[in-house]
Amino acid sequence: MIFFVSDLHLSPRSPGATALFLRFLSGRARQAEALYILGDLFEVWVGDDIDDPYHNRITAALRAASEAGLKIFIMHGNRDFALGEQFAAAAGARLLPDPYDLTLPEWSFVLSHGDALCLDDLAYQAYRAKVRDPEWQRKMRAKPRFLRSLLGRYIRWRSGRRKRDNSYIYADLQPAATDDFLRDHGYTTFIHGHTHRAATHDHIVDGIHVERWVLADWHEDRGEALCWDGETLIREAILPES
Repeated sequence: MIFFVSDLHLSPRSPGATALFLRFLSGRARQAEALYILGDLFEVWVGDDIDDPYHNRITAALRAASEAGLKIFIMHGNRDFALGEQFAAAAGARLLPDPYDLTLPEWSFVLSHGDALCLDDLAYQAYRAKVRDPEWQRKMRAKPRFLRSLLGRYIRWRSGRRKRDNSYIYADLQPAATDDFLRDHGYTTFIHGHTHRAATHDHIVDGIHVERWVLADWHEDRGEALCWDGETLIREAILPES
């Protein structure tokens, strides 16, 4: 059994989602062979050397699950793009490239955060190109911690302002680019997050039926994991203890 999650956006400002994820890690997730976190585990991450009790708690919980036998794989999102090998080692996890081809004995998948295919959002693509640039990240990580902490606060503020705008809608994947992506990856089942639009889409590419599963984002009172049981994909709700 394998679990896929994304867009948890964990921060001290999301105690409900944090509690859901910690309970998931210490319970249901440990019944699986592996957990794939496809981006935006954290609301913001500005360097592995940022030391604070909240993020240390999440890292320790990941490490405990890893030591209990759960294989943990983490992909960068648009918020936690600065996650590095120091964090991965501390968490007992492995960082994955985006996209990542997952070949299992019974089926194959292609995994991605999904944001690279939201090509119609030109402003976001310009932002993504900047923050994913290795040289920009090197310069960012070289800045003093307090400046990077200010950057994190700015990212959170900008996100909060956007969420308060009820007219804002996350850009979806561009259809033609998505079909090209599916073609390039051998028409395998596509799993991604980013858009906060949990759904299952059917694509017909070159006459071949391909499924695209969009992962749900997490909230204070509900999370969701996509479970592969060896035969089918099933969505599992992660709810508070009753």
